[in-house]
Amino acid sequence: MEVINALGRRKAAVARVYVSEGSGKIIINKRDLEVYFPSSILQYIVKQPLNKLGVAEKYDIKINLDGGGFKGQSEAARLGIARALVKINPEDKPALRSEGFMTRDPREVERKKPGRPKARKRFQFSKR
Repeated sequence: MEVINALGRRKAAVARVYVSEGSGKIIINKRDLEVYFPSSILQYIVKQPLNKLGVAEKYDIKINLDGGGFKGQSEAARLGIARALVKINPEDKPALRSEGFMTRDPREVERKKPGRPKARKRFQFSKR
């Protein structure tokens, strides 16, 4: 099997995912998954599509992560892995879609507006 690649995004994070047949190793930015994401919750988020399909030990995954915070990065990686798995086997798509792993979360940070302290917050109004 050749290397399958896919892209996952969430907030400001971008994950380029490369999936090949192997023994279940996940490497993120040349570091092990457990080293890159010490939190077990974030490790679980990354592995969700693999666990759903029961193929956690079947593929080696290499991920280049860029931008964002650790939560956004883990969810970007999850989307990228799900998209790569669908490229490998299109019959898996309904199972992953029902869990919400195929949906790109569109929520982004709203830009700051001029004349205001933040995006929507206003300076205190003074009548006099």
